[in-house]
Amino acid sequence: MRFFISPDIKKNTLLKLIVAFTVLFFLFLWITNLLLYLQIGFSYESVVEYYLGSEQDFRPPRSYLGMLEEAHFHFFAMAIILVTLTHLILFTKINNFWKLLLILSSYLSALGDIAGGWLILYVSPEFAYLKIASLIVLQVSLAALMIIVIWFLYGYSDRKTSY
Repeated sequence: MRFFISPDIKKNTLLKLIVAFTVLFFLFLWITNLLLYLQIGFSYESVVEYYLGSEQDFRPPRSYLGMLEEAHFHFFAMAIILVTLTHLILFTKINNFWKLLLILSSYLSALGDIAGGWLILYVSPEFAYLKIASLIVLQVSLAALMIIVIWFLYGYSDRKTSY
């Protein structure tokens, strides 16, 4: 990551290629995450039914072990994705306020997304609203992080143009 500190980053085509492919994989993760949630649905009822089950549809509630396995993977994956993207965003030219906002919104929404299912299952179905809101904020934050990183590498120019 030290290469992002240098103003010559745009000249390092191999590093730009590595970052672009990394963001491409994150984009595929972003898309598949959205597709998975489309299967569940974005309504309060569909999220509650996914975690608590449905007798009329013969769907059992999510199991403790299933939730634990999912949380175990998600904590690791989200940590890797977020540390990579938020670290890269630090070296872009956007305002520090927006950097802070993107960092906080991405990490807190990821935590809310992971915790939401547990809270629905073991505390109250009302946490479905937290789950839905966290997912939306997480998806928007990840998209913004990816767009800004690619924009900085390939589209942003420090040069002042005169007319």
